[in-house]
Amino acid sequence: MERHQVVVNDEEQYSLWPLDRRPPAGWRPEGFTGGREECLSHIDQVWTDMRPRSVRLRQDAAGEAG
Repeated sequence: MERHQVVVNDEEQYSLWPLDRRPPAGWRPEGFTGGREECLSHIDQVWTDMRPRSVRLRQDAAGEAG
């Protein structure tokens, strides 16, 4: 079974990446590793707001609902 890691970028968007490879520029390991389905399940649990961080901050500052 191929192992993966959950990675996240500065906009707090999540993805998975092969564990034996360095994440691409702009992405960093989030700390969770496992099989593909385990990682996707973890992402489903932690990534509850799909809006990029910059959009969330701008909308929250303007008092808009998410």
